[in-house]
Amino acid sequence: MSVTSRPRRIALVAALVVAASAAGIVVLRARDGGAPAAGSTPMTAPSAYPEPAFLLGDAGVHDPTMVRRPDGGYLLAHTGDNLRLRTSTDLSTFTDAGAVFPDGAAWTTPYTKGSTALWAPDISFHDGRYHLYYSASTFGSNTSAIFLATSTTGESGSWTNDGLVIESGAGSDFNAIDPNLFVDDTGHWWLTFGSFWTGIKQIALDPATGRASNPAPTALATRGDTAIEAPYLVKHGDHYYLWVSFDACCKGAASTYRTMVGRSTSPNGPFTDRAGTPMTAGGGTEILAGHGAVHGPGHPAVLDDLLLYHYYADSGSSHLGLNRIGYDSDGWPFAY
Repeated sequence: MSVTSRPRRIALVAALVVAASAAGIVVLRARDGGAPAAGSTPMTAPSAYPEPAFLLGDAGVHDPTMVRRPDGGYLLAHTGDNLRLRTSTDLSTFTDAGAVFPDGAAWTTPYTKGSTALWAPDISFHDGRYHLYYSASTFGSNTSAIFLATSTTGESGSWTNDGLVIESGAGSDFNAIDPNLFVDDTGHWWLTFGSFWTGIKQIALDPATGRASNPAPTALATRGDTAIEAPYLVKHGDHYYLWVSFDACCKGAASTYRTMVGRSTSPNGPFTDRAGTPMTAGGGTEILAGHGAVHGPGHPAVLDDLLLYHYYADSGSSHLGLNRIGYDSDGWPFAY
């Protein structure tokens, strides 16, 4: 971008933000210091689902996950050919940053039937390295695998294949996709994952390698034969919150994905919803569902007080959704 064009772009962005705010569209701005501003004081949930934040640039994503970079700004990863990256400095404009594996990921093709599409990454930063867990599979199959890649920079092409974490197959009662890493206050690493079959599972990881220390998964949530997937585990206050998606993804504007949550006093459960129904018995408290021109908001991820998800427009295209998270007087989260 030339020096002379920069002021024009800044003026254009400012005008768009003002127009969006006037129209009632949510406009997010990055917070200083990296600490969440919401949640310390009880808030009141809005009476209707909020609209996603107004975003500019390359915000057409599916299954988003994001981390704050040590040197400032944000790095987002999402489903796509050889996994895809986006960057942002302000949570308003996102820029395509290339593929995680620009030369391909041949080790995944036994699970993808040769496709280069890799799914549902989970990105975090630990001990000076980015950690990226991701899925290799095909629709309707549980011949699936979760792999780990690491990088010191997060840049396209800089990622090292650190190998297989867990796999599933025809003899498994679970599906090894949709991973999410959670590091608890005692330094234990937990990988929560799962889709359909018998639902959401969890395994312990070895922090030294990032891979499974005990590959036998335990159950956290299920809906029997009904869709549940895309878990994300976070701690707020004294509770651990298990965010998941219910119902049908990946059908464009016909998608019925919903974002749900349950909570526990342990990262290993049991998790219950607001009504006290166990998540192992189909429980879940609804946070977001389709409304207006927002279809199938789901595959949640949480970064501090920020909720990420994807949704579909009327055209069927997928987009990044961003909203803030608040907590009511009973400690239950909501989007605003």
